[in-house]
Amino acid sequence: MNDKKKIDKEEEIKENKEKMKAVKEFGNTSMASPNEKIQVLSIIGQIEGHMVSPPQTKATKYEHIIPQLIAMEQNDEVEGVLIVLNTVGGDVEAGLAISEMINSISKPTVSIVIGGGHSIGVPLATSSDYSFITPSATMIIHPVRMNGFIIGVDQTFQYFKKMQERIDDFIVRTSSVSHEDLHNFMMQTDALLNDVGTMLIGKDAVDCGLINEVGGISNALAKLNSLIEKSNRKE
Repeated sequence: MNDKKKIDKEEEIKENKEKMKAVKEFGNTSMASPNEKIQVLSIIGQIEGHMVSPPQTKATKYEHIIPQLIAMEQNDEVEGVLIVLNTVGGDVEAGLAISEMINSISKPTVSIVIGGGHSIGVPLATSSDYSFITPSATMIIHPVRMNGFIIGVDQTFQYFKKMQERIDDFIVRTSSVSHEDLHNFMMQTDALLNDVGTMLIGKDAVDCGLINEVGGISNALAKLNSLIEKSNRKE
C-alpha cells in the first residue's frame, strides 16, 4: 500500500512538472488544461518566425501556436478560444499564418488587445469572430518593413507590395475598416517618431472599424460565452 502511494506520488510530481514545463514553453495554461470549455491563447512579445529571436527577447513562436490551434479545433471539449494579445509585431509570414489559422477555426473566437497589437499584431487582433481592446491599449499600423540585406531592384519592391496587399486584404476582410482608411493610417508621416504610420489608442481603434469594442477581460469572456451559446443553439 505504501509502495502504491509512493508510486502515485511520484507520478503526480512528474505530471505537475510536465504541466509547468508546458506553461513555461508555450506561455499559457491551455496545454496544462486540455479539456476546458474555453481555451486561452496568449500571443505575447515578438512574433518569432523562421529566424530565432535573441534570448533576451520575449517571443511567441509560431511553431508552438499552430499545433495548439489544431489541437483546439480537434478537441470536442473545447467550445471557444480567447486570444490575448500584447505584441510588438514581428515576422510577417508567421503572424499572417497564425491569423489565418485563427480565422479558419470553426469554434467561436474572441480576441482582446491588452497592451499593444502593433504591426502584424493588427491582423492577429482582427482574425477572431469578435475583438476587444482595453481603453489604454495601443495598435500601431505601418507599412511592411524589413531589416538586413535588401537588393535594391524592382522585384524587391514588387515583393514588398504584394506582401503589403496580403496583409491589407486580410485586415479589411476580417474587420470593418476600409482600404482607404487603412492606407491613410499607414502613410501618416506626423503620428510616429522616426517612422511612417499611425498609433490608435483604445476607442480610436473602435471608431475606425478596426476593433469591435472597448472592454476588458470580463467583457471578452462574456461575449465568448454568448457566441458559444449561439453556436450550440444552431447545432
